[in-house]
Amino acid sequence: MSDTALWQRPLTGARIAVLLESDYYEPEIFYYQHRFAEEGAQVDFLTRLWGQPSITFTGHEYRAPLVVDRSFEDLGEEGLARYDALIVPSGMVSDRLRYTEDVNRLAPATELLQQAFARPDLLKGIICHGMWLASSIPGNVKGRPVTCHNNLIGDVRNMGARYVDQDVVVDGDLVTGRTGQHHHLFARSIIELLIQRRNS
Repeated sequence: MSDTALWQRPLTGARIAVLLESDYYEPEIFYYQHRFAEEGAQVDFLTRLWGQPSITFTGHEYRAPLVVDRSFEDLGEEGLARYDALIVPSGMVSDRLRYTEDVNRLAPATELLQQAFARPDLLKGIICHGMWLASSIPGNVKGRPVTCHNNLIGDVRNMGARYVDQDVVVDGDLVTGRTGQHHHLFARSIIELLIQRRNS
């Protein structure tokens, strides 16, 4: 592919952060790796590294390994500002990431999500069980239309969100998806919104 063709891709220069932990849903995560790159976006997988240089996570379906060497713990507002979108994926990723040693403090991943919600210029994507990560900061989704896995409908209603029976729901800077199997529709919505923002 020529340099000219490369620069014609609509999301060239965009950066998308995807949170990761073990028990990730491989078809979803591998799709993000390739689909966003097709549009020219850089995809960074972020996690809590616990002081290690990298961690190898395993998927839920096939136990596929994926090495992550980027931490969100020291990202800060300046680092977060370098991203165009932040995705909380499906499966058990958010449940693992919402662990906190101090029960009186938010988990670091939840703090990151809260910082992201404070930035309307940053697109937030939460799919399937990813809404678990927002359970400690319900004010950020209160009154907003969202979708989620059927197992979490009671949770999102208790958070004050308005459940919508659709595969993908877009509410301004928030995109939610029903299940990990809807990742292609979810990703397409994120791509379309990012392109719209670039062209507006």
